[in-house]
Amino acid sequence: MNVAHQLIDRAHVSGNEPAVTDVRGGITFATLVDRVTRIAGSLRGPLGLDQGDRVLVLLGNRREFLEVVASCWIAGLCPVPVNAKLHGREVAYIGDDCGATALFVDEALLEGLEEHSCLATESPRRIVAGSAGYEALTDGRAMQCATADSADPAWIFYTSGTTGTPKGATLTHSNLAAMVRAYYADIERVAPGQTMLHAAPLSHGAGLYALPHMFGGGHQVVLSGFDVWQVLDAFALYPEVSLFMAPTMLNRLVKAAEQRPDAVGRPRSIIYGGAPMYVRDLQRALEALGPCLYQLYGQGESPMTITGLSKRDHQGAGDASHLARLASCGVARAGVDVQVVDESGQPVAEGESGEVVTRSACVMRGYWENPVGTAEAVQNGWLRTGDIGWIDGSGYLTLHDRSKDMIISGGHNIYPREIEEVLLHHERVLECSVVGRSDPEWGEVPVAFVVSDQGAPVTAQELDALCLGQIARFKRPRDYRFVEALPKNNYGKVLKTELRARLGTQGGSSSSL
Repeated sequence: MNVAHQLIDRAHVSGNEPAVTDVRGGITFATLVDRVTRIAGSLRGPLGLDQGDRVLVLLGNRREFLEVVASCWIAGLCPVPVNAKLHGREVAYIGDDCGATALFVDEALLEGLEEHSCLATESPRRIVAGSAGYEALTDGRAMQCATADSADPAWIFYTSGTTGTPKGATLTHSNLAAMVRAYYADIERVAPGQTMLHAAPLSHGAGLYALPHMFGGGHQVVLSGFDVWQVLDAFALYPEVSLFMAPTMLNRLVKAAEQRPDAVGRPRSIIYGGAPMYVRDLQRALEALGPCLYQLYGQGESPMTITGLSKRDHQGAGDASHLARLASCGVARAGVDVQVVDESGQPVAEGESGEVVTRSACVMRGYWENPVGTAEAVQNGWLRTGDIGWIDGSGYLTLHDRSKDMIISGGHNIYPREIEEVLLHHERVLECSVVGRSDPEWGEVPVAFVVSDQGAPVTAQELDALCLGQIARFKRPRDYRFVEALPKNNYGKVLKTELRARLGTQGGSSSSL
C-alpha cells in the first residue's frame, strides 16, 4: 500500500494538467512522475540507499520538496521533512535520531550544518536542491514503485520540541491515506483545475495537505514564503484556491485584505489550525474573506485530523450559540473517534472538562525508536493529546488549553484561553497570552502578557474592569505585562515556556493589581 501509487495513477489520467508551479515555472503531472521515478531510481541505484532508509528533507518552499517526498516513497524510503528555520544543532539531532542516510538541502542552509554531528561529513549523502547534482538524479533509470506495507513509515514528523527533546511521530502509508480520505470527506473534493496555494512551510501542515491535491489532480502553487500581497494576488490569478494557514498568518492576511477590499479575490477554502484562533479574529476574517474558512484540530501524531469546524459551522447570526460554536474546534472528523477522559482514562460526562483523546486510522504508529514515549502517548489505541477540553451535547469539542498550561489557583482550574478571549474583546489589544506564576498563598495566579496598540495604549485598570465584567474574579490576571511582541516558534505558536521564564524578570512594562 504505497501512497505514491495514487500519484502515478493520477499522471495516467491528468498527464497534461499542471501539477506544480513555483517561481521558476511549472511542470505537468506527466513530467512530475517522470522526474520522481528517475530520482527514485538514482537513490536506490547510484546513491545506494536501501529500502526503509530515512532521508532528511531540509528545504524551503520550492518544487523540489514535493519531488523529493514522492521520490522517497517510490524508492521505498521514508522522508523526514525538517523545518528550514531550525538551528543546525537541531537539524543534526533529528538526523542522528532517525539515522538518516541522505540529506536534501537548500544551498543557503549548508553553511549552518557544517559543524554539527553527522551533517559535517558526506554521510549522510548530501544533495543540494536545484544543483547540477540534483538534476543529474533525473537522468537515472525510472524505477517502478516499490512495494510498501500499510504499516511502513512514510513520513516522520518531528515535534517542535518547545517542551523538551523533539520526538519523531512515525506516520505510515496507511496514516497518510486515511488523512487524505478525511480531507475529501470533510473539507473538499479535489479535481483538476483547482489550486492548492502553499505559503506556509511545506515541512509542516502545508506539506501534508499537499497530498490531497497531488493525488486528486489539483495544481500546487508554491510560494517561496508568506507574503500577504502575493497570497491576495494569487486568489485572483488562479482558479478555486485553497490553502493552509496558521492563525497568525490568517490574521495578517485579514489586515491586508481590509486595506484593499475591492482587489481581493475569493478563495475556495482557507484551512487554519495549529494554534488557537480567537472568536474576534474569526469574525473579522469572515467579514473580509467571505465564507471560506475551515478550522482543523490535529497534531503531528494524528496528522491534521482530529476534529473540524466546517465552513457551514462558521456561518451564523452572531448570537450566543453561534459565538460558542466559533469558539469550538468542531466535531470529530470522518472515521475518527474523540473522547474527553479523566485522569484514570474514563470518559467524563457531557460538558465536563478532561483530556482529549482520539482513535483513528490516522494515529501514528509511534515515536521513532522511542517505546517509552510511545507508551505514554498511545494507550489501548487512543492517542493522548495533552489538550484539555469538553464536548457539548451536539458533539462539538471546545479546547481550553494544553494540560501543562492550565493554572490551578486556590484549588480552582483556570484556563488561560478563557481569559485571552475576554482580553481580546478590547479594541486596542492586538495580541495576548496568559500564563501561571507561582504564588505562596494561591499556588498559582494568572499573568497576562499584552501587545497593545502603541498609538493608543491600553491600561491595566481598563483590562481588569473588562475581565471583572465577564469572568469570575478569581480568574482575572493579577499582573499585566505590556510587551512589544509575543515570542513565537517557527510555526507561529506562542512560546508560553518563554513567557513563564520572563516572570522572574521585568521584561516590558508591568502593572500588578
